[in-house]
Amino acid sequence: MNRQDNETGLRRNTAAIAIWENEGGAPGPDLTEQLYGRRVEADRSWTVYHVFTGVAARVGNDDLIGLNRSQATSSIMSLNRRTAERRKQRISLLALAQDASGATVACQS
Repeated sequence: MNRQDNETGLRRNTAAIAIWENEGGAPGPDLTEQLYGRRVEADRSWTVYHVFTGVAARVGNDDLIGLNRSQATSSIMSLNRRTAERRKQRISLLALAQDASGATVACQS
């Protein structure tokens, strides 16, 4: 790929991001699923990252970077399992609220 193709791709990506942000970007933290993935870096270490933002995941004060493959796999499984548990709790609470009020409550899963 030559420099002109790289610049064209960069302009295209920048324009797409601007449109996406103008249309509201990612949902707020209460709606954004905290889903994590892993990627191998140039130095062959692994990073666990938030799939919607690409930002390295953080647990406590530690960024999940510089990991081996096994550590990265364990980390994403643990983080995604916590997300699934929070989703189930949120759905249960919304159902309870709906039952208590008799009104329809929108449920995002």
